[in-house]
Amino acid sequence: MKRMEEEMQAVIGDIMADYEPKREINRMDEYFNQPDKEAIIDIINKLMRIMYPGYYRDKSYKIYNADNHVAMIIEDVGYRLNKQIAIALRYLPEMKVKTEAEVREVSEEITLKFLRTFPRIREYLESDLQAAYDGDPAAYYKEEVILAYPGFFAITVSRLAHELFLLKVPMIPRIMTEYAHSETGIDIHPGASIGKRFFIDHGTGIVVGETTIIGNDVKIYQGVTLGALSTRGGQKLRTVRRHPTIEDNVTIYSGASILGGETVIGHDSVIGSNVFITKSVSPGTRVSIRSQELRYQSDIHADEEVIRTDELEKDTCSYYMI
Repeated sequence: MKRMEEEMQAVIGDIMADYEPKREINRMDEYFNQPDKEAIIDIINKLMRIMYPGYYRDKSYKIYNADNHVAMIIEDVGYRLNKQIAIALRYLPEMKVKTEAEVREVSEEITLKFLRTFPRIREYLESDLQAAYDGDPAAYYKEEVILAYPGFFAITVSRLAHELFLLKVPMIPRIMTEYAHSETGIDIHPGASIGKRFFIDHGTGIVVGETTIIGNDVKIYQGVTLGALSTRGGQKLRTVRRHPTIEDNVTIYSGASILGGETVIGHDSVIGSNVFITKSVSPGTRVSIRSQELRYQSDIHADEEVIRTDELEKDTCSYYMI
């Protein structure tokens, strides 16, 4: 035990000495404020109660007046978010030279603008809910979509974070969408622009990049990537359009990768499973992979049977089998 105590002091000394060099990961001074991740997650939970007051609620106490309860949550979100925004604004170069009062004034203005977007966000979410219910025969109730579908949760957080992104709030929108990513496996950058009636089916492994534009009535399945062709340019690509445009009424099946800022998937197109697209697709196009081979072997001594997937395709394409 004595040896452990002695060795522990030496270990602590070594670790504390490692904090001395000036490195980004070593910042501990009290003057370097940064957004509180746990506080932002708490704000997300409260935002879900505002978006869906009948589904996400605090059951620890009895609610006598639902309207008053929602009003209280809105006020609480405004207060807490305003505090986090004021901290995050210091990351903007133009805000580094502002006084605390000036930063607080800007954060209050941003917070109020964000809160005023709620009716429009909820209009979009209502359309997303309808799209999920209409587009999935496995959805027996709309309530099931709200309470159980990871894609719907990810879309909700994305729509909220996107408004803060448009208001040029640093860090907080990304913390929000990465929290949704960690909860659902769906990675939607808050910069992505998404139209009405957006439906994510299953969802795991979906990636939607920062400059992606998605139109109305788009449906995507698990494993889809809407990404950049290359990020080797690093920070030089920050303001460059890197991700594709998906026009209205497009369905993208599982495992498809659509890459590049100049790539446009025309309206009313269907993109099949596992395709890799780096060029634009005309409206009304069906894209699928042809001539893959399926190999069947009953045991190690039997002859192997090979069937081409295009032989399996009749009136419908094989990629419709989800």
